[in-house]
Amino acid sequence: MDSPPFPSAVIEAAREAAKAHLRIAGASEDALIEGLAASALALAEAFTGTALIARDFSEDVESKRHWKALTMAPVTEIDAGIDVAIDIDTQGLGWVRASGRVTVGYRAGTAAGWGDLPPPIATGVVLLVAHLFDHRENGLAPPAAVSALWRPWRRVRLAA
Repeated sequence: MDSPPFPSAVIEAAREAAKAHLRIAGASEDALIEGLAASALALAEAFTGTALIARDFSEDVESKRHWKALTMAPVTEIDAGIDVAIDIDTQGLGWVRASGRVTVGYRAGTAAGWGDLPPPIATGVVLLVAHLFDHRENGLAPPAAVSALWRPWRRVRLAA
């Protein structure tokens, strides 16, 4: 499953926060910082196992009459069509049960926009963007503070 792109307003807000942190005036680096912001948000989602910004996802599921968890969480809506059982549990996991392969559309995300993100998540994104910007030539490892800020929001799933 490929994650859908982040809304442009979220990328622009992350860009502006990173530019303020880096003390960059003007727009000459905007395109670069927007790309870094999109990468940092995607890395934050991968690290936490959570859809941070609410948006629509689509996933092919083959459940063979057993309940199958959707990849992203927290799920707020599921659209799976007829003959498909759906459920959203108290942890925000979306579940689907069907007799075969189905494409499931669903909405998942913790925050509606950049300003709704928990401050440690947003701060970690800004720090990562700044790090990627400052060290784009030498590939230095990101600061440990980024993972420390994100770790409390990390979802861990145990494989069966």
